[in-house]
Amino acid sequence: MTLTAGVVAVQGDVSEHGDAIRRAAANHGRDAEVVEIRKSGIVPECDVLLLPGGESTAISRLLARQGIDDEIERHVKTEKPVLATCAGLIVASRDARDERVETLDLVDATVDRNAFGRQKDSFEAPLDVAGLDEPFPAVFIRAPLIAEVGRDVEVLASWDEKPVAIRDGPVVGTSFHPELTSDSRIHDLAFFAEAEA
Repeated sequence: MTLTAGVVAVQGDVSEHGDAIRRAAANHGRDAEVVEIRKSGIVPECDVLLLPGGESTAISRLLARQGIDDEIERHVKTEKPVLATCAGLIVASRDARDERVETLDLVDATVDRNAFGRQKDSFEAPLDVAGLDEPFPAVFIRAPLIAEVGRDVEVLASWDEKPVAIRDGPVVGTSFHPELTSDSRIHDLAFFAEAEA
């Protein structure tokens, strides 16, 4: 059966996420059809969603303007999975500590934008991630800090004693960019781990 994977394509690493979900699906003997989401009406046809990075204020405005925000919220209410990375996590959070960002309240977390620093402060780190046997090579670029999480939120990984990957129901959020490596295990964890548990 072919998996329909929607990548919110208003900003961010759209093609890289598409490649990663195709690799993750192939690891499970599945095909993934990747569709780019720039307008309403596409999300309801998707089995899984990817909410990439970019500029969180712009992403949130565009989602609201196109009516995609309500469709993403309905997707999560039906327990369909979402992977939200970097700015995508900011938009998916309960509170971005920035009134310019219209958050979707998909994950019970408070996030600080750019808390790990500016572009020049980008770095890569080997992360121990719950559910993975070997460390994941995480790429942090202007990464947000997960400042607070609700009691039902599972912390999947931390760096310098700060959460950088979390799961809240069907939503996995990361401060880093898993799509910028050839390692598709975070996409695997977000979209296939629960089904095989």
